[in-house]
Amino acid sequence: MERVLIVLAKAPVPGRVKTRLCPPATPEQAAGLAAAALADTLAAALRVPAAQVVVALDGEPDPALAAALEGATVIAQRGGELGERIAGAHADVARLAPGACTVLIGMDTPQLDPAVLGGCLDAVSDPDGPDALLGPAVDGGWWALALRNPHDAELVRHVPASRSDTGARTLAALEAAGLRVAAMPELTDVDTMVDAHAVARACPGSRFATLLVAVGA
Repeated sequence: MERVLIVLAKAPVPGRVKTRLCPPATPEQAAGLAAAALADTLAAALRVPAAQVVVALDGEPDPALAAALEGATVIAQRGGELGERIAGAHADVARLAPGACTVLIGMDTPQLDPAVLGGCLDAVSDPDGPDALLGPAVDGGWWALALRNPHDAELVRHVPASRSDTGARTLAALEAAGLRVAAMPELTDVDTMVDAHAVARACPGSRFATLLVAVGA
């Protein structure tokens, strides 16, 4: 079974990404932190054995990210709300790689461990394993969704995002359809500056952590 890691990302344009870091960060600094987080995330994804990396991008690829995107397939995001974009990315990947299992992540967890991502792909590619895995986020959302059948992402199309119960609602939607769902480790994703410092402590020496020190916020 083919294995695909989907990275749902937004082009790091000042004023359009990580706006909750402003202030104390400037829009330009917040965009730089978003770019660093994406580069760290892609580096982790590309280290997962026997996995294709597909970046579902909102916006135009930044020439500065060309090196980070090398080795990944870039497709355009489509849809309005987050659930629609998640479902759309999975449908597009299912056409690109029929029969593949998937793990979808965002660009907000630069502390990712490639071994965890690989283990998730191993689990959903095992016929005796779970149908899905969900990675809870500290804020009540989720940071990763692994699916044996990427078409099952349709189940989360209408789950509201950015709520304290988004993770619980997502799990309920998957289980209501009869999927066997296992849990991934809980992680903090970067929304606020408090989150940013917590994540940087989890990945010292990363591009993200180094830039956060330079920002001085």
